[in-house]
Amino acid sequence: MTRVEFFDRDGEISGFSVMGHSGYAEEGADIVCAAISTAVQFAATTITDVLGVQAKTKVNEETAHITLTLPASYEEEDAVQAVLTGMMLTLGELRDQYPDHIEVIMEVQ
Repeated sequence: MTRVEFFDRDGEISGFSVMGHSGYAEEGADIVCAAISTAVQFAATTITDVLGVQAKTKVNEETAHITLTLPASYEEEDAVQAVLTGMMLTLGELRDQYPDHIEVIMEVQ
C-alpha cells in the first residue's frame, strides 16, 4: 500500500511524504502507482520549477519514498497551496477508487 501524508502547519499544507508501493499490479503495469507518481511529480515540478519555490525534496528510490517540505516563508503561497490542494484531492479520489492500495492522511505539525 502507498501511504501519502500531507503536513499541516498553521492551517496550510507545508509539504508531503509518499512512501511504499501500491501493490495493485506488477511493477510496470501498476496503474495506481503510475497515477500516484504522476500526481507527485506534477506537484513537485510545478512548485519548484514553475513557481520557483526552494522546497526541500528527498527521494529514495530503493524504499519508494519521496518527501517535499516547503520553506517557512515563500512567495507564490496561494499558487503553491492550490497545487498541493489539487494533489490532495486527486489522491483522495484515487484512494476512494482503490482503498486497498493507497492511504491519504493529513498530519498536523
